[in-house]
Amino acid sequence: MLDRRTLLAATFLAAAVPGLRGARAAEPGVLRIGYQKNGILVVAKQQAIIERRLEPLGHTVRWVEFSFGPPLLEALSLDGIDVGLTGDSPPIFAQAARSSLVYAAAQEAGGSGAGILLPKGSPVRSLADLKGKRVAFAKASSAHNLTVAALEKGGLSYADIEPVTLAPADAAAAFARGSVDAWTIWDPYLAVAEEADGVRVLALATAITPQNNFLLASRAFAETRGPVLVAAIDALGEVAAWCRQNRGDVAALLSQGTGVPLPATRRAVDRTDFVIGPMTARITAEQQAIADRFYALKLIPKPVHVADAVWTAPARNG
Repeated sequence: MLDRRTLLAATFLAAAVPGLRGARAAEPGVLRIGYQKNGILVVAKQQAIIERRLEPLGHTVRWVEFSFGPPLLEALSLDGIDVGLTGDSPPIFAQAARSSLVYAAAQEAGGSGAGILLPKGSPVRSLADLKGKRVAFAKASSAHNLTVAALEKGGLSYADIEPVTLAPADAAAAFARGSVDAWTIWDPYLAVAEEADGVRVLALATAITPQNNFLLASRAFAETRGPVLVAAIDALGEVAAWCRQNRGDVAALLSQGTGVPLPATRRAVDRTDFVIGPMTARITAEQQAIADRFYALKLIPKPVHVADAVWTAPARNG
Protein backbone atom coordinates (compact mmCIF):
# COMPACT_ATOMS: atom_id res chain seq x y z
CA MET A 1 0.00 0.00 0.00
CA LEU A 2 1.01 3.62 -0.37
CA ASP A 3 2.17 5.12 2.89
CA ARG A 4 0.85 8.50 3.97
CA ARG A 5 3.96 10.38 2.88
CA THR A 6 3.91 8.86 -0.60
CA LEU A 7 0.19 9.47 -0.99
CA LEU A 8 0.64 13.11 0.01
CA ALA A 9 3.40 13.47 -2.58
CA ALA A 10 1.15 12.00 -5.25
CA THR A 11 -1.86 14.11 -4.37
CA PHE A 12 0.28 17.25 -4.17
CA LEU A 13 0.76 16.93 -7.91
CA ALA A 14 -2.93 17.62 -8.44
CA ALA A 15 -3.50 20.04 -5.58
CA ALA A 16 -4.17 23.73 -6.04
CA VAL A 17 -4.28 23.40 -9.83
CA PRO A 18 -6.18 26.40 -11.20
CA GLY A 19 -7.07 24.92 -14.58
CA LEU A 20 -9.98 26.80 -16.09
CA ARG A 21 -10.08 29.08 -13.07
CA GLY A 22 -6.61 30.34 -13.96
CA ALA A 23 -7.35 30.82 -17.65
CA ARG A 24 -8.27 34.19 -19.10
CA ALA A 25 -9.77 35.40 -22.33
CA ALA A 26 -7.41 35.76 -25.27
CA GLU A 27 -5.31 38.88 -25.35
CA PRO A 28 -3.23 40.34 -28.17
CA GLY A 29 0.45 39.76 -27.54
CA VAL A 30 -0.02 36.94 -24.99
CA LEU A 31 0.61 33.23 -25.55
CA ARG A 32 -1.35 31.21 -22.97
CA ILE A 33 0.27 27.83 -22.38
CA GLY A 34 -1.45 24.97 -20.57
CA TYR A 35 0.95 22.63 -18.79
CA GLN A 36 1.05 19.81 -16.28
CA LYS A 37 3.43 19.12 -13.41
CA ASN A 38 5.85 17.10 -15.50
CA GLY A 39 8.02 17.11 -18.56
CA ILE A 40 9.49 19.52 -20.99
CA LEU A 41 7.08 22.42 -20.44
CA VAL A 42 7.99 22.65 -16.76
CA VAL A 43 11.65 22.97 -17.74
CA ALA A 44 10.79 25.55 -20.40
CA LYS A 45 8.77 27.54 -17.87
CA GLN A 46 11.58 27.62 -15.34
CA GLN A 47 14.19 28.56 -17.94
CA ALA A 48 11.95 31.20 -19.60
CA ILE A 49 13.19 30.12 -23.01
CA ILE A 50 9.85 30.57 -24.75
CA GLU A 51 9.56 34.06 -23.26
CA ARG A 52 12.92 35.02 -24.74
CA ARG A 53 12.02 33.63 -28.15
CA LEU A 54 8.71 35.49 -28.24
CA GLU A 55 9.96 38.86 -27.00
CA PRO A 56 11.09 40.00 -30.50
CA LEU A 57 7.59 39.12 -31.72
CA GLY A 58 6.00 41.38 -29.13
CA HIS A 59 4.54 38.51 -27.11
CA THR A 60 4.63 37.52 -23.47
CA VAL A 61 3.68 34.14 -21.97
CA ARG A 62 1.05 33.20 -19.42
CA TRP A 63 1.28 29.73 -17.87
CA VAL A 64 -1.86 27.89 -16.76
CA GLU A 65 -1.49 24.65 -14.78
CA PHE A 66 -3.68 21.54 -15.10
CA SER A 67 -3.73 18.21 -13.28
CA PHE A 68 -4.07 16.13 -16.48
CA GLY A 69 -4.88 16.31 -20.18
CA PRO A 70 -8.68 16.33 -20.54
CA PRO A 71 -9.26 19.50 -18.45
CA LEU A 72 -6.42 21.15 -20.37
CA LEU A 73 -8.10 20.44 -23.69
CA GLU A 74 -11.43 21.58 -22.30
CA ALA A 75 -9.77 24.92 -21.64
CA LEU A 76 -8.35 24.92 -25.16
CA SER A 77 -11.82 24.34 -26.64
CA LEU A 78 -13.30 27.14 -24.50
CA ASP A 79 -10.58 29.63 -25.52
CA GLY A 80 -9.05 29.56 -22.06
CA ILE A 81 -5.56 28.75 -23.40
CA ASP A 82 -3.86 28.82 -26.80
CA VAL A 83 -1.57 25.78 -26.66
CA GLY A 84 -0.88 22.85 -24.36
CA LEU A 85 0.92 19.52 -24.16
CA THR A 86 -0.97 16.26 -23.50
CA GLY A 87 -0.73 12.55 -24.12
CA ASP A 88 -2.30 10.66 -26.99
CA SER A 89 -5.93 10.19 -25.93
CA PRO A 90 -7.15 13.68 -24.88
CA PRO A 91 -7.01 15.20 -28.38
CA ILE A 92 -8.92 12.24 -29.81
CA PHE A 93 -11.77 12.66 -27.34
CA ALA A 94 -11.65 16.43 -27.90
CA GLN A 95 -11.74 16.05 -31.68
CA ALA A 96 -14.69 13.67 -31.36
CA ALA A 97 -16.44 16.40 -29.35
CA ARG A 98 -15.85 18.85 -32.23
CA SER A 99 -13.11 20.82 -30.52
CA SER A 100 -11.32 23.04 -33.02
CA LEU A 101 -7.77 21.96 -32.24
CA VAL A 102 -4.69 21.19 -34.29
CA TYR A 103 -1.66 18.99 -33.72
CA ALA A 104 1.21 21.48 -33.83
CA ALA A 105 4.11 19.19 -32.89
CA ALA A 106 4.84 15.75 -31.48
CA GLN A 107 6.94 14.44 -28.62
CA GLU A 108 7.52 10.95 -29.95
CA ALA A 109 7.61 8.35 -27.15
CA GLY A 110 7.20 11.25 -24.75
CA GLY A 111 4.71 9.25 -22.71
CA SER A 112 7.01 6.27 -22.20
CA GLY A 113 7.10 6.94 -18.46
CA ALA A 114 3.74 5.32 -17.86
CA GLY A 115 2.69 1.91 -16.64
CA ILE A 116 0.31 -0.27 -14.68
CA LEU A 117 0.84 -0.48 -10.92
CA LEU A 118 -0.16 -3.24 -8.54
CA PRO A 119 -0.57 -2.91 -4.77
CA LYS A 120 1.37 -4.89 -2.21
CA GLY A 121 0.32 -8.52 -2.09
CA SER A 122 -1.40 -8.50 -5.48
CA PRO A 123 -1.75 -11.96 -7.04
CA VAL A 124 -1.61 -10.47 -10.56
CA ARG A 125 1.47 -11.62 -12.46
CA SER A 126 0.58 -10.99 -16.09
CA LEU A 127 -1.63 -8.76 -18.19
CA ALA A 128 -4.00 -11.71 -18.64
CA ASP A 129 -4.45 -11.81 -14.87
CA LEU A 130 -6.24 -8.44 -15.02
CA LYS A 131 -9.40 -10.29 -16.04
CA GLY A 132 -12.19 -9.42 -13.63
CA LYS A 133 -10.09 -6.83 -11.82
CA ARG A 134 -10.91 -3.21 -10.97
CA VAL A 135 -8.47 -1.09 -12.96
CA ALA A 136 -8.22 2.65 -12.26
CA PHE A 137 -7.26 5.24 -14.87
CA ALA A 138 -8.24 8.74 -15.88
CA LYS A 139 -10.96 8.76 -18.52
CA ALA A 140 -9.90 10.17 -21.92
CA SER A 141 -6.27 10.33 -20.76
CA SER A 142 -3.26 8.52 -22.16
CA ALA A 143 -3.76 5.99 -19.37
CA HIS A 144 -7.13 5.12 -20.93
CA ASN A 145 -5.45 4.07 -24.16
CA LEU A 146 -2.62 2.31 -22.33
CA THR A 147 -5.15 0.26 -20.37
CA VAL A 148 -7.01 -0.80 -23.52
CA ALA A 149 -3.76 -1.64 -25.33
CA ALA A 150 -2.54 -3.66 -22.33
CA LEU A 151 -5.74 -5.69 -22.31
CA GLU A 152 -5.36 -6.44 -26.00
CA LYS A 153 -1.77 -7.51 -25.45
CA GLY A 154 -2.91 -9.80 -22.64
CA GLY A 155 -5.58 -11.39 -24.83
CA LEU A 156 -8.42 -9.64 -23.01
CA SER A 157 -11.15 -7.22 -24.05
CA TYR A 158 -12.27 -3.99 -22.42
CA ALA A 159 -15.31 -5.88 -21.14
CA ASP A 160 -13.05 -8.25 -19.19
CA ILE A 161 -12.19 -5.66 -16.53
CA GLU A 162 -14.13 -3.27 -14.34
CA PRO A 163 -12.94 0.21 -15.40
CA VAL A 164 -12.70 2.70 -12.55
CA THR A 165 -12.30 6.13 -14.10
CA LEU A 166 -10.70 8.56 -11.66
CA ALA A 167 -8.56 11.67 -11.87
CA PRO A 168 -4.96 10.99 -10.79
CA ALA A 169 -5.25 12.25 -7.20
CA ASP A 170 -8.48 10.32 -6.65
CA ALA A 171 -6.96 7.20 -8.20
CA ALA A 172 -3.94 7.51 -5.89
CA ALA A 173 -6.29 7.59 -2.89
CA ALA A 174 -8.30 4.61 -4.18
CA PHE A 175 -5.10 2.66 -4.80
CA ALA A 176 -3.88 3.46 -1.29
CA ARG A 177 -7.18 2.27 0.23
CA GLY A 178 -7.09 -0.97 -1.70
CA SER A 179 -10.29 -0.04 -3.54
CA VAL A 180 -8.81 -0.95 -6.93
CA ASP A 181 -6.69 -3.88 -8.08
CA ALA A 182 -4.47 -1.95 -10.49
CA TRP A 183 -3.75 1.62 -11.49
CA THR A 184 -2.65 2.82 -14.92
CA ILE A 185 -0.77 6.08 -14.55
CA TRP A 186 2.07 8.20 -15.92
CA ASP A 187 5.09 9.95 -14.44
CA PRO A 188 5.66 11.56 -12.04
CA TYR A 189 2.69 9.92 -10.29
CA LEU A 190 4.07 6.53 -11.36
CA ALA A 191 7.56 7.27 -10.08
CA VAL A 192 6.19 8.50 -6.75
CA ALA A 193 3.95 5.48 -6.23
CA GLU A 194 6.74 3.05 -7.14
CA GLU A 195 8.53 4.04 -3.94
CA ALA A 196 5.80 2.66 -1.69
CA ASP A 197 6.42 -0.62 0.10
CA GLY A 198 5.41 -3.63 -1.95
CA VAL A 199 4.04 -1.72 -4.95
CA ARG A 200 4.94 -3.43 -8.23
CA VAL A 201 4.94 -2.36 -11.86
CA LEU A 202 3.03 -4.93 -13.87
CA ALA A 203 4.18 -3.45 -17.18
CA LEU A 204 5.60 -0.20 -18.49
CA ALA A 205 4.23 1.49 -21.60
CA THR A 206 7.42 0.65 -23.49
CA ALA A 207 6.43 -3.03 -23.31
CA ILE A 208 2.82 -2.38 -24.39
CA THR A 209 2.38 0.36 -26.99
CA PRO A 210 3.98 3.60 -28.23
CA GLN A 211 3.00 6.57 -26.06
CA ASN A 212 3.39 9.86 -27.90
CA ASN A 213 2.71 13.30 -26.51
CA PHE A 214 1.46 16.23 -28.56
CA LEU A 215 1.63 19.99 -28.52
CA LEU A 216 -1.94 21.03 -29.35
CA ALA A 217 -3.12 24.49 -30.34
CA SER A 218 -6.46 26.07 -31.04
CA ARG A 219 -7.01 26.21 -34.78
CA ALA A 220 -7.80 29.92 -34.61
CA PHE A 221 -4.53 30.68 -32.85
CA ALA A 222 -2.49 28.55 -35.26
CA GLU A 223 -4.10 30.21 -38.28
CA THR A 224 -3.80 33.80 -37.05
CA ARG A 225 -0.52 33.67 -35.11
CA GLY A 226 1.43 30.96 -36.87
CA PRO A 227 4.86 32.63 -36.50
CA VAL A 228 4.36 32.82 -32.73
CA LEU A 229 3.53 29.11 -32.61
CA VAL A 230 6.57 28.30 -34.74
CA ALA A 231 8.80 30.31 -32.40
CA ALA A 232 7.40 28.50 -29.37
CA ILE A 233 8.01 25.11 -31.00
CA ASP A 234 11.58 26.14 -31.88
CA ALA A 235 12.10 27.12 -28.25
CA LEU A 236 10.85 23.73 -27.09
CA GLY A 237 13.27 22.08 -29.49
CA GLU A 238 16.06 23.99 -27.77
CA VAL A 239 14.77 22.88 -24.37
CA ALA A 240 14.58 19.25 -25.52
CA ALA A 241 18.18 19.30 -26.76
CA TRP A 242 19.36 20.73 -23.42
CA CYS A 243 17.35 18.13 -21.49
CA ARG A 244 18.92 15.24 -23.38
CA GLN A 245 22.39 16.45 -22.40
CA ASN A 246 21.63 17.48 -18.81
CA ARG A 247 19.34 14.89 -17.24
CA GLY A 248 20.67 15.49 -13.74
CA ASP A 249 19.91 19.19 -13.99
CA VAL A 250 16.51 18.40 -15.51
CA ALA A 251 15.63 16.24 -12.51
CA ALA A 252 16.66 19.00 -10.13
CA LEU A 253 14.62 21.60 -12.02
CA LEU A 254 11.53 19.39 -12.18
CA SER A 255 11.78 18.44 -8.52
CA GLN A 256 12.06 22.09 -7.59
CA GLY A 257 9.18 23.07 -9.85
CA THR A 258 6.78 20.29 -8.87
CA GLY A 259 7.62 19.40 -5.28
CA VAL A 260 8.09 15.74 -6.22
CA PRO A 261 11.01 14.16 -4.29
CA LEU A 262 14.25 14.13 -6.26
CA PRO A 263 14.73 10.32 -6.35
CA ALA A 264 11.31 9.81 -7.94
CA THR A 265 11.93 12.68 -10.34
CA ARG A 266 15.26 11.20 -11.40
CA ARG A 267 13.56 7.91 -12.21
CA ALA A 268 10.94 9.69 -14.30
CA VAL A 269 13.55 11.76 -16.15
CA ASP A 270 15.68 8.70 -16.92
CA ARG A 271 12.82 7.10 -18.89
CA THR A 272 11.68 10.25 -20.69
CA ASP A 273 12.52 10.88 -24.34
CA PHE A 274 13.07 14.62 -24.69
CA VAL A 275 12.32 15.50 -28.29
CA ILE A 276 9.99 17.84 -30.16
CA GLY A 277 9.33 17.27 -33.84
CA PRO A 278 6.73 17.55 -36.57
CA MET A 279 3.71 15.33 -37.04
CA THR A 280 5.11 12.68 -39.38
CA ALA A 281 2.98 10.26 -41.38
CA ARG A 282 3.96 7.44 -39.03
CA ILE A 283 3.05 9.35 -35.86
CA THR A 284 -0.23 10.42 -37.43
CA ALA A 285 -0.97 6.79 -38.32
CA GLU A 286 -0.23 5.66 -34.75
CA GLN A 287 -2.62 8.30 -33.45
CA GLN A 288 -5.25 7.27 -35.99
CA ALA A 289 -5.01 3.66 -34.78
CA ILE A 290 -5.84 4.85 -31.26
CA ALA A 291 -8.81 6.84 -32.55
CA ASP A 292 -10.06 3.79 -34.45
CA ARG A 293 -9.67 1.64 -31.31
CA PHE A 294 -11.74 4.06 -29.23
CA TYR A 295 -14.46 4.26 -31.87
CA ALA A 296 -14.64 0.46 -32.20
CA LEU A 297 -15.16 0.26 -28.44
CA LYS A 298 -17.84 3.00 -28.64
CA LEU A 299 -15.79 5.19 -26.28
CA ILE A 300 -16.15 8.08 -28.72
CA PRO A 301 -19.40 8.87 -30.54
CA LYS A 302 -18.08 9.16 -34.08
CA PRO A 303 -15.02 8.35 -36.18
CA VAL A 304 -12.11 10.78 -35.86
CA HIS A 305 -9.75 11.60 -38.73
CA VAL A 306 -6.52 12.71 -37.10
CA ALA A 307 -4.98 13.98 -40.34
CA ASP A 308 -7.73 16.60 -40.58
CA ALA A 309 -6.30 18.26 -37.48
CA VAL A 310 -2.59 18.15 -38.38
CA TRP A 311 -1.25 21.69 -38.69
CA THR A 312 1.06 22.80 -41.47
CA ALA A 313 3.45 25.47 -40.25
CA PRO A 314 3.77 28.61 -42.38
CA ALA A 315 6.78 28.84 -44.66
CA ARG A 316 9.79 30.42 -43.00
CA ASN A 317 11.35 33.53 -44.45
CA GLY A 318 14.64 32.89 -46.17
